[in-house]
Amino acid sequence: MSQTTGRATSSANGQRRLPSLQTLTRELPAAAMTATGNLALRLRELTGRDVIDLESLQDLVSVGYRAVDVSKQHRAGKFDVDDYGYDREYTNTIVPLFRLLYRRYWRVDTTGLEHVPRRGGALLVSNHSGVLPFDGAMIEVAVIDETDRYPRALVASFFGTMPMLSWFLRRTGQTLGHPTDALRLLRDGELVLVFPEGVRGTGKLYSERYRLRRFGRGGFVEMALRAGVPIVPISVVGSEEIYPMLADLQPLARLFGFPYFPITPTYPWLGALGLIPLPTKWRIRFHPPVRTDEYGAGAADDPSLVMRVSDEVRDTIQAGLMADLMERRSIFRG
Repeated sequence: MSQTTGRATSSANGQRRLPSLQTLTRELPAAAMTATGNLALRLRELTGRDVIDLESLQDLVSVGYRAVDVSKQHRAGKFDVDDYGYDREYTNTIVPLFRLLYRRYWRVDTTGLEHVPRRGGALLVSNHSGVLPFDGAMIEVAVIDETDRYPRALVASFFGTMPMLSWFLRRTGQTLGHPTDALRLLRDGELVLVFPEGVRGTGKLYSERYRLRRFGRGGFVEMALRAGVPIVPISVVGSEEIYPMLADLQPLARLFGFPYFPITPTYPWLGALGLIPLPTKWRIRFHPPVRTDEYGAGAADDPSLVMRVSDEVRDTIQAGLMADLMERRSIFRG
């Protein structure tokens, strides 16, 4: 009887038989981890320091195993999504990858998470930057790890036109920034993450970093007032420098249907390598919530009140950015 191992086995007639693809898929991650672990120990002996981060490797291997299991369940039709296409199990396979970025690559320092409600709806409002929206993912990791709640980010309609990306965003809980969907999520007791600057924030030039764009007409405040939920302002420092945007080639942006076409010190000069973000040091600050339940039923229809609350939230975020910028030593050391 042949044994189930990754090595070639012998059949009854003495011929050597190669392992099945299923066997290789199951055993290859463990074999790779063992080999890499041995290499890490050898490099530590030679250099006197940890050249390879074994803890991070273990996290990646666990992600691989979990992704294989979830993929099997999906192929068998065993998955559960809500009305927006959100799949909690699928999301849990992705979160560890972003957690590695959060803890190891950008080394995020987060304060004020006690201001995020542990139950009930709330609107999380943040500045937006970085060319690609990694700031949303880092905010979500912080909230998930501290509260075990999963924020639902509102994304620009532009992303809904990109087939693979739009599917990924829906499966991980994000939804298009439509007021009806956002209000429904808030009334259902969800945490909703919004970026009032929109693509105007992520498309800022490096020379304009940490200068907040206008928050529009305060649509996010109207949603919070109608739902009667608190607004939690968030300041993010560090994301502006992951892709220092030196110029925006609008003719190319219009050609490809993008909101902007960034020119950075590495992109497009280094091709795909230019898409690797810089390992800046991040700070995320959650501010005390702005309450909306103290206003009357018709508060959302009062433009002056909406703009006053919007300006209060914007000023809070801007003050938080300035405070953290003054405290940090450098872009890469925090």
